Amino acid sequence: MLAKRIIPCLDVKDGQTVKGTNFVNLRHAGDPVALGRAYSEQGADELVFLDITASHEGRKTFAEMVTRVAAEVNIPFTVGGGISALSDVDRLLNAGADKVSVNSAALRRPELIDEITNHFGSQVCVVAIDARQDEQGDWTCYLNGGRIPTERSLFDWAHEAQERGAGEILFTSMNHDGVKTGFANEALRRLSDELSIPIIASGGAGTREHFRDTFLLGHSDAALAASVFHFGEISIPELKQYLKEEGIAVRLPLIPQ
Repeated sequence: MLAKRIIPCLDVKDGQTVKGTNFVNLRHAGDPVALGRAYSEQGADELVFLDITASHEGRKTFAEMVTRVAAEVNIPFTVGGGISALSDVDRLLNAGADKVSVNSAALRRPELIDEITNHFGSQVCVVAIDARQDEQGDWTCYLNGGRIPTERSLFDWAHEAQERGAGEILFTSMNHDGVKTGFANEALRRLSDELSIPIIASGGAGTREHFRDTFLLGHSDAALAASVFHFGEISIPELKQYLKEEGIAVRLPLIPQ
């Protein structure tokens, strides 16, 4: 059994880490460089850095900040925000990213996924999907940091992303984002069962049990969270020890002697 991954997420706006609820009401959570260093030292399996207003503001991800974070971490580092061309991917990989996360630009032009995977390899391409469930139970994908609904459904788009070569799917439930009531495990389980590539759960982490449940009930390969880590509500070493005791395979952090 592959070890399940714990992934802190740095949502960055104007050079500061922020966190909101249901994609709005942002509050400051600290310096991304310091947070990235701390999570790397605490035993996080990977780190995700998302420039959350780059697409909406029509600009590129802040590469200088990526370089500063990358210099402080020794774990796989994924960067997203405003990526719309191979030149953007090349710039961020050169800045220190190991993978890139594409969302809005890929929905608008799905061929971008093929281009990235053909040029850099599937392992570099994470397709992020922000989706909201309506009262009928249908999941709709959104653009520009959850601002613009599309006509694409979560499951159809996830299948297409895999077919085009995506290495992973990062699914954020907009309904669950920041409310700390647990991950969207029914949707995650369907994604995990229907697709062959790893599924990263995002949106809803509030307790250690929520992480356990998304691995056991949602069949997720990794769980991403932000505020519970940023504000000290859950520590990564304690979370991993808890998950191990619950029978879930995780990589325990090395404790300095």
